[in-house]
Amino acid sequence: MKRFVTGAMSFGSISREAHETLAVAMNRIGGKSNSGEGGEDASRYRPLPNGDSRCSAIKQIASGRFGVTAEYLVNAKELQIKIAQGAKPGEGGQLPGHKVNAEIARVRHSTPGVTLISPPPHHDIYSIEDIAQLIYDLHCANREARVSVKLVSETGVGTVAAGVAKAKADMILISGYDGGTGASPLSSIKHAGVSWELGLSEVQQTLVLNNLRSRVRLQVDGQLKTGRDVVIGALLGAEEFGFATAPLVVCGCLMMRECHLNTCPVGVATQDPRLRKCFRGKPEHVVNFMRFVAEEVREYMALLGVRRLDDLVGRTDLLQMNEAVDFWKARGIDLSRVLYQAPGPEQDRRCTQKQEHGVEDALDLEIMDRIRPAIEKAERVDLTLPIRNSRRTVGAMISSEIARCRGGQGLPDDTITLRFSGSAGQSFGAFCSRGMTLILEGEANDYAGKGLSGAKIIIRPPAGSAFPPSESVIAGNVLLYGATSGELYLNGRAGERFCIRNSGAIAVAEGAGDHGCEYMTGGRVVILGPVGVNFGAGMSGGIAYVYDETGTFDENCNLDMIDLESVSSAEDEQELRGMIQKHFDCTGSSRAAEILRNWDSARALFVKVFPMEYKKALGRLSREDAETERAEVVND
Repeated sequence: MKRFVTGAMSFGSISREAHETLAVAMNRIGGKSNSGEGGEDASRYRPLPNGDSRCSAIKQIASGRFGVTAEYLVNAKELQIKIAQGAKPGEGGQLPGHKVNAEIARVRHSTPGVTLISPPPHHDIYSIEDIAQLIYDLHCANREARVSVKLVSETGVGTVAAGVAKAKADMILISGYDGGTGASPLSSIKHAGVSWELGLSEVQQTLVLNNLRSRVRLQVDGQLKTGRDVVIGALLGAEEFGFATAPLVVCGCLMMRECHLNTCPVGVATQDPRLRKCFRGKPEHVVNFMRFVAEEVREYMALLGVRRLDDLVGRTDLLQMNEAVDFWKARGIDLSRVLYQAPGPEQDRRCTQKQEHGVEDALDLEIMDRIRPAIEKAERVDLTLPIRNSRRTVGAMISSEIARCRGGQGLPDDTITLRFSGSAGQSFGAFCSRGMTLILEGEANDYAGKGLSGAKIIIRPPAGSAFPPSESVIAGNVLLYGATSGELYLNGRAGERFCIRNSGAIAVAEGAGDHGCEYMTGGRVVILGPVGVNFGAGMSGGIAYVYDETGTFDENCNLDMIDLESVSSAEDEQELRGMIQKHFDCTGSSRAAEILRNWDSARALFVKVFPMEYKKALGRLSREDAETERAEVVND
């Protein structure tokens, strides 16, 4: 039963009741449930009075990074990087605003009623080296969890899987086109991706031929429903098996294919409170189904004469083609390449060894004993350390210890202050929790502040630097990717995709490259210099203020989802000036000092970037608040 998992179903695509039912059932039988994209309510990390756990054992990290916080990551047995979904490969995702209620918005760190867009790619993955970095990041964020990568069954997936195995993933999931919720576009279901059998066979053969199979486990999903499906999956190379549609049907799903409309009549795939009351599923139903599947698997194993499921893995010699197929579409099909068994030792047809992840060399481990009093007793600690770019993901391990000990609230501000000098490697300050302050005198590589969870990061040039900081890049690309809270101050410019998918962090930089604030859903950003093209693409929440000295900022904006306004209200001016002042206090920026000295003239050069959907949602919330206040006055 430990080999059975529920497929990824996000809280948002299905109801909370359905999501928790699946989690409880899988935890009871020793399997794993998958949170899907979108985070998880922290209340589910605590056991129920009867001992049941609603915590999803597998936490998914998708391209949108919704709800991916330090607390979310440490409450997992497995962290899964979702590259794509079998039913709609390469398309990303979208949760319509009418399904984003207050609860989902809280978990995803967004605004109720605002559409949430997941980018088609992960913007920190453009190569195998990049995915190796993310795998390393996640191992630092939770050293006890394994890291898996979800791939789609399609032509050429074997080559990709070989790269993922070399990037030191612990498990690879091959997802067939039949999977996915009813919200997937019909055109994608019919014309993108292929069956899981083809992709699994290709991956198994490629990994065996390249002597990689023994170091990584394989999992398969995509409409597995019976014990026979499990046995065929094992014979083609899988060691673990994912079920999603079938458990939902057991919980009452009628396959109405209305998941995207929020009108599911049985309360499975809706956020409508009235319809959610119709949900009748129970964990016992799912447990019984999984036991029946396991019983059928045992029956097939007995017929094949094997005692262990491991003995079936990769045994394609036990599969035969049916030569009596007369249906015209299937007549003459040759499955010999699918059933081909790559040469190699029998023990190399399945996973027999663990990956070496290299986290034991992390800088965080060298200083962990010195900051233990701060984590356990909230005693202030202030350390000064050198750093070089081979030191990656600095701060993530410390943050994970804070999250385990203190939960999502972290520590009081500035409890742990770490001062670095030099050139920081990738993912500096990734997933760092509240209470941590990281001060870097030097420069940072890509992905600084990735998944920031409340910490403060300050990056400034070394004292006595001859170059003008406001004209120099001081940190790399994709900063604050998926940040949910915290602060970042750059005494210099940022690279491309600055604040992509920012959900709640405050950031100030003195310039940025292309695609700034892309897919942003929350937080506040101030940019005191020039920006590249495509600014604000897919931006549905949060506010950005850009200092436009040349008057050409609008030419660099993607205006599909944003409005450009002047800073006219007293509230906006107070917020903007306060952020610039904080930037000066933290970095000593000469650029910030100049703007503050000439505030009256400088204020007129700032452009406020205001997402249209966010503006409408704020107006709607204001009206609802006003109506509530009037009702309270009448009742009093």
